[in-house]
Amino acid sequence: MGGKYKLIDLFCGAGGLSLGFRTSFGQDFETVWANDSNPYAAGTYNENFRNHCIVGDIVEVLKNPSTKIPCADIVIGGPPCQGFSLLNKKRNGDKRRTLWRPFMDVVERSGADIFVMENVPQLLNSDELSEIEERASALGFYPLAKAKLCAADYGVPQIRHRAFIIGCRFADPREVFPPLKTHYNAAAISVDKLTIQNGYCENAKPWKTVREAIGDLPDPVGTEVRQGVLPPLDLHFGRTPTPISLKRYMAIPEEGMNRFDLQRAVPELTPECWKNKKSGGTDLFGRLWWDKPSVTIRTEFFKPEKGRYLHPEKHRPITHREAARIQSFPDSFRFSGSKIEIAKQIGNAVPPLLASHVADCVKILLKK
Repeated sequence: MGGKYKLIDLFCGAGGLSLGFRTSFGQDFETVWANDSNPYAAGTYNENFRNHCIVGDIVEVLKNPSTKIPCADIVIGGPPCQGFSLLNKKRNGDKRRTLWRPFMDVVERSGADIFVMENVPQLLNSDELSEIEERASALGFYPLAKAKLCAADYGVPQIRHRAFIIGCRFADPREVFPPLKTHYNAAAISVDKLTIQNGYCENAKPWKTVREAIGDLPDPVGTEVRQGVLPPLDLHFGRTPTPISLKRYMAIPEEGMNRFDLQRAVPELTPECWKNKKSGGTDLFGRLWWDKPSVTIRTEFFKPEKGRYLHPEKHRPITHREAARIQSFPDSFRFSGSKIEIAKQIGNAVPPLLASHVADCVKILLKK
């Protein structure tokens, strides 16, 4: 094939998956159509990838007779993961579990020869997986390549596990997927184990750390998106903590501390609901470590009560810019919307650097 490969991105969000397939990450793909139901995420996507993103519920968009799905070489996307996530207590009846169907409809209508579906690891053990395999097989995609990848194993400074399913009409995707790991956990794996047979590339490096991702940033300024300020400082703003929150931050000054350390140090500052929760939730109100990858960045990373989102040494949660860097977004990527919407876009995204390694596998298939 000559020129760039044509790509469709569904449930695209801000575009982390698309970004990993672009030239800025060493790839040869261009987006020709995208969709997301969130207008703010679509706004960010269109600002970075030209105006390819159509806003709306994908089911309704596909029902519209005026919708024209362009021809594409590949369809990528992550149907909303909340329907499978363990954080969703009502996941078994969640309608979002069926959104793989319009995804496969677009694969069929676009004539794509390859698809990449991304989701939480629970998808790989769900009842829906067999339905996905059956539909894919009917379209000529058999067998499928399936794997759970950890973002830290591919240079992202974050422990984030995601499932990927790859289908290809003209080759067996299992021959090239999953990609060889480029990074390793030096605390758990000895150098002699870093072999191709064990899934590592030559010259694999230790996991990237929080320090490498955000250690150069100054103290944040203000509490809002800094309009007119150049990146990275445009998204490097903080919050105004309540006096009791600040006392709690100061009571756990060392990296790695969490709510249990808070309860031991100052039980009078510890919420009753935490005192009564004797196990689990070890990341709640926790500090990141400088020399380890971050925990998974979610949509409310600016709230320490939601997870291990306190700065390793400063008495504050991480900023939007710090979260974006931990997600491997380059500073040049432009986010739009309110600070709450931008946080959702950052937390919901596929780390672009992880996506780029998946794109490497796709590119090998396309060149067969």
